[in-house]
Amino acid sequence: MAINADRKEHPISMRLPEADIAMIDRAAGLRGRSRTDFVREAAVRAAEDVLMENRLIRMSAEGFAEFMAILSAPVAAIPEMVELAKRSAPWEPGYIAKKAEP
Repeated sequence: MAINADRKEHPISMRLPEADIAMIDRAAGLRGRSRTDFVREAAVRAAEDVLMENRLIRMSAEGFAEFMAILSAPVAAIPEMVELAKRSAPWEPGYIAKKAEP
Protein backbone atom coordinates (compact mmCIF):
# COMPACT_ATOMS: atom_id res chain seq x y z
CA MET A 1 0.00 0.00 0.00
CA ALA A 2 1.44 3.37 -1.05
CA ILE A 3 1.49 6.17 1.48
CA ASN A 4 0.75 9.67 0.18
CA ALA A 5 2.70 12.18 2.22
CA ASP A 6 1.85 15.85 1.83
CA ARG A 7 4.78 17.54 0.14
CA LYS A 8 5.98 20.75 1.71
CA GLU A 9 8.24 21.61 -1.22
CA HIS A 10 7.72 21.21 -4.94
CA PRO A 11 10.47 21.11 -7.56
CA ILE A 12 10.59 23.59 -10.44
CA SER A 13 12.74 22.84 -13.44
CA MET A 14 13.99 25.44 -15.93
CA ARG A 15 16.21 25.39 -18.97
CA LEU A 16 18.42 28.47 -19.09
CA PRO A 17 21.25 29.57 -21.35
CA GLU A 18 24.72 29.16 -19.89
CA ALA A 19 25.18 32.95 -19.76
CA ASP A 20 22.07 33.31 -17.57
CA ILE A 21 23.26 30.57 -15.21
CA ALA A 22 26.67 32.24 -14.97
CA MET A 23 25.10 35.59 -14.11
CA ILE A 24 22.78 34.02 -11.52
CA ASP A 25 25.68 32.10 -9.96
CA ARG A 26 27.82 35.23 -9.79
CA ALA A 27 25.03 37.26 -8.15
CA ALA A 28 24.18 34.43 -5.75
CA GLY A 29 27.85 34.20 -4.79
CA LEU A 30 28.00 37.93 -4.08
CA ARG A 31 25.02 37.49 -1.73
CA GLY A 32 26.51 34.37 -0.15
CA ARG A 33 23.50 32.31 -1.29
CA SER A 34 23.07 29.11 -3.25
CA ARG A 35 21.70 29.30 -6.79
CA THR A 36 18.44 27.70 -5.64
CA ASP A 37 18.03 30.11 -2.73
CA PHE A 38 18.83 33.11 -4.92
CA VAL A 39 16.41 32.13 -7.71
CA ARG A 40 13.64 31.22 -5.24
CA GLU A 41 13.96 34.54 -3.43
CA ALA A 42 13.99 36.51 -6.71
CA ALA A 43 10.96 34.64 -8.05
CA VAL A 44 8.97 35.06 -4.84
CA ARG A 45 9.83 38.79 -4.68
CA ALA A 46 8.72 39.27 -8.31
CA ALA A 47 5.49 37.37 -7.63
CA GLU A 48 4.77 39.51 -4.54
CA ASP A 49 5.32 42.68 -6.59
CA VAL A 50 2.84 41.55 -9.25
CA LEU A 51 0.25 40.56 -6.65
CA MET A 52 0.61 43.88 -4.80
CA GLU A 53 0.24 45.84 -8.06
CA ASN A 54 -3.05 44.08 -8.72
CA ARG A 55 -4.48 44.27 -5.23
CA LEU A 56 -8.00 45.62 -5.09
CA ILE A 57 -8.61 48.20 -2.38
CA ARG A 58 -12.20 48.58 -1.25
CA MET A 59 -13.59 51.49 0.71
CA SER A 60 -16.89 53.15 1.41
CA ALA A 61 -18.09 56.14 -0.60
CA GLU A 62 -17.43 58.34 2.43
CA GLY A 63 -13.93 56.92 2.84
CA PHE A 64 -13.19 57.52 -0.84
CA ALA A 65 -14.47 61.10 -0.62
CA GLU A 66 -12.20 61.72 2.38
CA PHE A 67 -9.26 60.13 0.56
CA MET A 68 -9.83 62.34 -2.49
CA ALA A 69 -10.17 65.44 -0.30
CA ILE A 70 -6.80 64.72 1.30
CA LEU A 71 -5.18 64.23 -2.12
CA SER A 72 -6.77 67.44 -3.44
CA ALA A 73 -5.87 69.60 -0.45
CA PRO A 74 -3.10 72.18 -0.86
CA VAL A 75 0.27 70.95 0.23
CA ALA A 76 2.46 72.50 2.89
CA ALA A 77 6.12 72.93 2.06
CA ILE A 78 8.55 70.97 4.21
CA PRO A 79 11.55 73.28 4.67
CA GLU A 80 14.08 70.43 4.80
CA MET A 81 12.75 68.99 1.52
CA VAL A 82 12.82 72.40 -0.16
CA GLU A 83 16.44 72.91 0.95
CA LEU A 84 17.37 69.42 -0.25
CA ALA A 85 15.79 70.02 -3.67
CA LYS A 86 17.79 73.24 -4.07
CA ARG A 87 21.16 71.55 -3.45
CA SER A 88 23.43 70.62 -6.32
CA ALA A 89 23.90 66.94 -7.00
CA PRO A 90 27.35 65.49 -6.16
CA TRP A 91 28.11 65.06 -9.88
CA GLU A 92 27.26 68.66 -10.76
CA PRO A 93 29.89 71.38 -10.94
CA GLY A 94 30.00 73.56 -7.85
CA TYR A 95 28.77 70.83 -5.52
CA ILE A 96 29.55 71.55 -1.89
CA ALA A 97 28.80 68.86 0.65
CA LYS A 98 26.84 70.11 3.62
CA LYS A 99 28.67 69.48 6.88
CA ALA A 100 26.88 67.49 9.54
CA GLU A 101 25.86 69.56 12.52
CA PRO A 102 27.25 68.37 15.88
